Amino acid sequence: MILSTTFDVHGRTVGEHLGLVRGNVVRSRFIGRDIVANLRMIVGGEIHEYTKLLAESREQALDRMIEHARSLGADAIIGLRMETTDTGQGQATEVLAYGTAVKLS
Repeated sequence: MILSTTFDVHGRTVGEHLGLVRGNVVRSRFIGRDIVANLRMIVGGEIHEYTKLLAESREQALDRMIEHARSLGADAIIGLRMETTDTGQGQATEVLAYGTAVKLS
């Protein structure tokens, strides 16, 4: 599956637009990670536990979006975007990947 943040694929022609595809995941924080993360916030520096959690969430959202596009028979996803949203009071975070599924000529 070809993924592009632009609205074309270099050297290829978009033959058919299949529509919006998306994949999302909502993850809550884990108390064990929170304790370590809060200690890191006091001293400063990167919070590795949250970096890893968000990286895993992004990959899962991308995988779900690709699965959605494949179910439509797509060759590529163009206009790929990602968003992250706090679902309120810092208890969970949603990661959303979305774009336009296309067939290439």
